[in-house]
Amino acid sequence: MAEESAAKPFYTVLVLAFVCSALVSMAAVGLRPLQEENRRIDQKTNILRAAGIYDSNQPVDTLFADIETRVIELATGEYVPANQVSPESYNQLKAALNEELSRPLDRENDPAGLQRLEKYSLVYLVKDGEKIEQIVLPVRGKGLWSTMYGYVALDADLQTIRGIRFYEHGETPGLGGEIENERWLSGWEDKKVYGPEGGVAIQVVKGEAADDDEAARHQVDGLSGATMTAEGVNDLMRFWFGDHGFKPFFDRLQKKGE
Repeated sequence: MAEESAAKPFYTVLVLAFVCSALVSMAAVGLRPLQEENRRIDQKTNILRAAGIYDSNQPVDTLFADIETRVIELATGEYVPANQVSPESYNQLKAALNEELSRPLDRENDPAGLQRLEKYSLVYLVKDGEKIEQIVLPVRGKGLWSTMYGYVALDADLQTIRGIRFYEHGETPGLGGEIENERWLSGWEDKKVYGPEGGVAIQVVKGEAADDDEAARHQVDGLSGATMTAEGVNDLMRFWFGDHGFKPFFDRLQKKGE
């Protein structure tokens, strides 16, 4: 009987590895449309939750029918025509990494730790007919361990928070991870973003929010044991509702009476 080649087990393993690799690649390619669809539905669900209009008994796309997605230029607050930047295909996070579609931020103007800021942003207009009832805005910023991604819904007065939702982060479970806690998130409702002087006044405090009416309207209860995460939330709010974020857009809406 001829001796079995010592290389045969090696070739067998190699062929099996190749076959398994091919199967995994085919599965990944085949599942990609499903993954993209799930990502799209998840995004819309979080926007609806931030706006307080999510209903698990209704299809997400049906609920989203009253929301108009637009692209704005952050520096001017102007709407960008869809034939210039399509809301359906614009990827804001990828744009932030593109040198042609973003700009670097110096440390003084980057409390949220973004490093680069995209030229355009998506905004979601919750409408009743032609009337804007809410505006849902994408926000992000550095926490203790991760970048926190979320949506903030503002009333038509561009001041009152209707809701907030963090949908992706890597903060410590049970501590900074409490930014997903429904009870804590509900504490943002009806809070005011801007103070009497026009600056960003909303903040997560240490401990409980003040009892005094004037102070309480700008304060959210702290996160026990998660000071750095809370500071990260404050920093991202300060950035995105300031001059480098959505403030030019708000100014334009108020000026034009929209």
